[in-house]
Amino acid sequence: MHINLEKLYDRAYDWMITVGPRIIIAVLIFALGQWLIRLLKRKSGNYMHRRNIDASLQMFFRSLFYVTLQVLLILLVMQIMGLQLTIFASIIAAFGVAAGLALSGTLQNFTSGVLILLLKPYRVGDNIIAQGQEGTITAIEIFYTVMTAYDNRIIIIPNSKLSNELIINLSEEGKRRMDIEIKLPFPSDYSTAEKIIRETAANSKAVMKESEVRVGVSLIEPDGYRVIVNAWARAHGFMDDKLLFQQQLVDDLKNGGVKLPGM
Repeated sequence: MHINLEKLYDRAYDWMITVGPRIIIAVLIFALGQWLIRLLKRKSGNYMHRRNIDASLQMFFRSLFYVTLQVLLILLVMQIMGLQLTIFASIIAAFGVAAGLALSGTLQNFTSGVLILLLKPYRVGDNIIAQGQEGTITAIEIFYTVMTAYDNRIIIIPNSKLSNELIINLSEEGKRRMDIEIKLPFPSDYSTAEKIIRETAANSKAVMKESEVRVGVSLIEPDGYRVIVNAWARAHGFMDDKLLFQQQLVDDLKNGGVKLPGM
């Protein structure tokens, strides 16, 4: 028993002498590599920012750059530790079909991300409707796109869904139409209400002055009628502008003597 333990000790000692330095060097290389990758990622981001590269492209290329360097670092560490990369290549080849099936969706998301950046159906900062969700694009990553909803929900959608299905870009034209309906009871005077509405639109910071404002009766009911107001607002900050304009309409109509429901 004593002889077996001694042999085991000798083998362990020999292994530590042979492999130990490699492990220490590999750990140091990995730690240094992680620090260097973070530094390069930050430097590349600053470089692209100075070059005024599109924000969507910046995020995509930074993510791709980061993943590529991480893979290269792992391969380098494995090589330093003496692991035979041919073994891993054989394993990958053996599971090639299964991996291909498992990664088909991921590869499709990557390809779709490249197409999105090339065709630019939307950019970072745009407000879109997709997959039944509405939000502002905050990031276009390698495999998915991130949106922030009005209620601050974070929505993550695979790029393949966005490249193959319907997208409504609400920011592309730079402006959006506010459709506001106001119910006025009889016998509210329409001419007075229309005049106040147009004056409010002309004086409101929420309404774009170079665009036409349309006002008209959209529906007549037994107890009153509905007035539709079409006014244009900036695409970015649209919801805030719409809420502001609606509040101004209510205040000005009340101050102008126009009766509103419940008054």
